[in-house]
Amino acid sequence: MKELLLEALKLKSLPRTGWLRAGIENPESVAAHSWGVAWLCMVLCPKELNKLKVLEMALIHDLAEVRIGDITPYDGIELAEKHKMESAAFVEMTEQLCNRQHLRDLWNEQSAEADFVKQMDKLDMALQAQEYGGLEEFIDSALKVLINPEHRQLAKS
Repeated sequence: MKELLLEALKLKSLPRTGWLRAGIENPESVAAHSWGVAWLCMVLCPKELNKLKVLEMALIHDLAEVRIGDITPYDGIELAEKHKMESAAFVEMTEQLCNRQHLRDLWNEQSAEADFVKQMDKLDMALQAQEYGGLEEFIDSALKVLINPEHRQLAKS
């Protein structure tokens, strides 16, 4: 158990690959991104969604990257293969946890909560791109996915 806890902490020092490719010096870490997603989920979560479930999903959504890395479309790995790699890593990482089935169910769930977390993942990317400046391609990428008009406006401004 302690090994998993320590392994997950390595996300604090794992830089986001997309920002490195864009030439950002000292980019945010995967853990910083996950915090950003969780923050957005907490403050923007619609009342009709289960906020606890949303926050749990946000906190685990990139956990497998500690083992497989932050894979981007530029890495040449098909999306289905990436998901397969992430799922295998996540299952292996959670094997010794007493709540592993709950975490795996969250990981695999397709629901309004899961869709919302995916939206917040893209909004966090767009907001971080704004913070760095000059990274319109990341904002444009987020806008292709964001559906809520308020979230789209946040991504643009």
